Amino acid sequence: MISDQYVWLTWASAFLAPWAALYLAFPRQRQTMLWSGLFTAPFGLTEPLFVPAYWNPPSLFDLAQRTGFDIESLIFTFGIGGMAAVLYTTLTGGGSRPMAAHEKHQPLHRHHYKALASPFIAFPILYLFPWNPIYPGIVAMFIGALATALCRPDLKTKTWVGGLLFLAYYVIFLLGLEWSAPGYIERVWNLAALSGVMLFGMPLEELAWAVAFGLYWSGVYEHFTWRRVAVAVG
Repeated sequence: MISDQYVWLTWASAFLAPWAALYLAFPRQRQTMLWSGLFTAPFGLTEPLFVPAYWNPPSLFDLAQRTGFDIESLIFTFGIGGMAAVLYTTLTGGGSRPMAAHEKHQPLHRHHYKALASPFIAFPILYLFPWNPIYPGIVAMFIGALATALCRPDLKTKTWVGGLLFLAYYVIFLLGLEWSAPGYIERVWNLAALSGVMLFGMPLEELAWAVAFGLYWSGVYEHFTWRRVAVAVG
């Protein structure tokens, strides 16, 4: 059994294994994976918003407990960001291609940057309400996913399928976490501050967060870089 002190590091690092395997096996996904992972990684610096209100994981050098920040969060966010962006295109064998110049001037794209920024605008507003910080995070990403689908209808399928794929992917890691460190979720998540609903030993909020993250992040690369999903040929 892994000591609780190193569970968060081990679990976060485990997300790098499939990331590396996919990066090596699918060259056409590499740019998306790197861009998305590097773009997501800084969000690991938001950890003080969630420690200890949402969870309180023992971390390297006790950084999370002493400062709210930790090294593990940066590893975790990099790994999940890169994978969430490419699960759909990897499964379908597709990739992405640049949008034609005239497409960028269609009426819907007047709201391009508003749609992209929507979760980042919504979160600080929602954070002011008296609820656990995980909830504004979940709602903000759902808002971002909805805005993406409205602004970029061509990304609808990638958005909702990507959300479900990431949920399935994340559940595997959650089950692995509880298997390798029995009782860790109960010891580390602040379950008393949440709904109390558990599904197969996993907090409902963690699953909702995974869906919301997958929904928004699955299409963020194409949305931000003005690209379309390219269907595999042959």
